Amino acid sequence: MTQTPDVRRVHSDSPWEEQFGFARAVAAGDRVHVAGTMPFEGTVLYGEGDPYEQAKFAFTKALAALDAFGLDADSVVRTRMYLTHTHDVEEVGRAHKDFFDRARPAATFVVVSGFMDPRVLVEVELEAFRASRGA
Repeated sequence: MTQTPDVRRVHSDSPWEEQFGFARAVAAGDRVHVAGTMPFEGTVLYGEGDPYEQAKFAFTKALAALDAFGLDADSVVRTRMYLTHTHDVEEVGRAHKDFFDRARPAATFVVVSGFMDPRVLVEVELEAFRASRGA
């Protein structure tokens, strides 16, 4: 984890973070932003061909980044889900509900033409709010 006075960053095993110069999550003030998260562990894709499993894995990985700041799903105030097919909305939405039914963040579904790896069906982003905890 790297930090400056009011900004802290956490990194994951994504090979693209180093290649493209970004962090998995950045806390700035009372907000924590989790970068677009695909269903990869390193270079291994999870849930190939299954939008529900891909979304579950991506949400799990994104929430793990929040855990580095002492936050969980209840801290999430906004989610974004990028899908390659409109017919996957129900399955990705089901995965979203599995994680966020209690928190009920503002949510956006966006259909895109594709991802860096054509096997990916979904990518997720999270934004969380933390009360002034100094975390």
